[in-house]
Amino acid sequence: MPANPMFNPADLIRFLPEIILTVMATLMMVLDPVIHRRSSNLFGALSLVALAAAAAAAIYAYITQSGAAFGGMLSVDGFATFFRVLVMVVGILTVLPSFRFLTIQDGETSEYHALLLFSIAGQSIMASANDLIVIFIGLEISSIASYILADYFRDDKRANEAAFKYFLLGSFATAFFLYGVALIYGATGSINLSTVHGVLSGPNAPREAFVGLSAAMMFVGLGFKVSASPFQVWAPDVYQGAPTPVSGFLSAGPKAAAFAVFLRIFMTAFEPIGPGWEPVIWGSALLSMTIGNFAALLQSNVKRLLAYSSIAHAGYVLVALTARRDTGVAAAMFYLAAYAFMNIGAFAAVSHLSGKGEQYQSLDDFAGLAQKQPLTAAMLSIFLLSLIGVPLTGGFFGKFYIFKAALESHLVWLTVLGLLNSAVAAYYYLRILVMMYMREPSEAASRAEPLSLGQRAALILPAAGTLFLGIFPNWLLDFAGRSSTLLR
Repeated sequence: MPANPMFNPADLIRFLPEIILTVMATLMMVLDPVIHRRSSNLFGALSLVALAAAAAAAIYAYITQSGAAFGGMLSVDGFATFFRVLVMVVGILTVLPSFRFLTIQDGETSEYHALLLFSIAGQSIMASANDLIVIFIGLEISSIASYILADYFRDDKRANEAAFKYFLLGSFATAFFLYGVALIYGATGSINLSTVHGVLSGPNAPREAFVGLSAAMMFVGLGFKVSASPFQVWAPDVYQGAPTPVSGFLSAGPKAAAFAVFLRIFMTAFEPIGPGWEPVIWGSALLSMTIGNFAALLQSNVKRLLAYSSIAHAGYVLVALTARRDTGVAAAMFYLAAYAFMNIGAFAAVSHLSGKGEQYQSLDDFAGLAQKQPLTAAMLSIFLLSLIGVPLTGGFFGKFYIFKAALESHLVWLTVLGLLNSAVAAYYYLRILVMMYMREPSEAASRAEPLSLGQRAALILPAAGTLFLGIFPNWLLDFAGRSSTLLR
């Protein structure tokens, strides 16, 4: 019997992380009616086991079976492995504070953790996809689970509004992305990114205007997913209305996976028309940084402030993409890892303080936190300083490498404007520090319960990662640099 060119047994090893996550999520749904317990730590423990096993499987697949899978639809390389492991680490850091959070909010645990695993499985597919339809499938698996997680507490009107906006605008964004896929298929006869690159680089390349329209439509779809301007309007409402651990997850996991797709598509398939799409990315980067930072200055709700901050940080990553260099891709990868640690850690601190019904989320509620909860305040301070870009934190080196790549590509004005935006951002982050250390304790700080084991881990581990990347950045940057060359 002749071998099937689309499949070989090694493909199962390459796809093993997604298999583990999907099987475990399905098992949780089956176990739920058997256990008959509304809130159980079992499902959180199973999530941690599945995510750790999937991360180990991703590393094992890269070491032993790197290469194309399923006829070239997936690519297991250093770039894919980086983002696969990153979204699984984000998942672990989301699960840790969720133990106490779900108990306080009296939430169902099985559905929550199953949806989380399904979403991460979709993100993992996005990270390794080398085919536009496979990217779409991974995008939708991740998005549908994320829509439900945003409205996980269905009696909360804020969550209802957040999920509705997220779903409605997300559907429009997906339609734009699919139209872009259809156009590039019509122009090149392929949806494989490597093949599209070959056609656009060849002598019989289709008209650039037609290809540019396809790239623009895909940019709309992906710009929404990473909350880049002018497609960022959903982010503040969704982050504020969603359960706080989910907000942290949305700010790190789906964003990292969407940027993985962004980098792979625009640095592979559309690299031959780079001079055409560079001004669009340039403008979006500047708008994202400016709108995000200046809007954050006006916020009194910390989750909303972090949402606008997330828009600004998407702009910083787009600066690296605008550079159109391997160093820019490596800088974007490093920054996304550092950002995941510092942002999900910040949301974990907000989750701990917010209390039942998530009623304590304003800046005033953080007053005097250092007196009542010194560990929480200290860890949150590390995350805020990294978001500013203070030396010896991952955020500092992330911004340094991004702006260095931009200067190497002669993007002087974009670099200058980006640095000015970073100075603006320092003000609203420092406001939180002032509240924690220079004000009398608020009711929220006084009533906050002691940290549970999971909450301690959810604060200490990201803080350790943030400091490690700030003190020893080279090991991750070197790997990212080697991986970035695989996109060309």
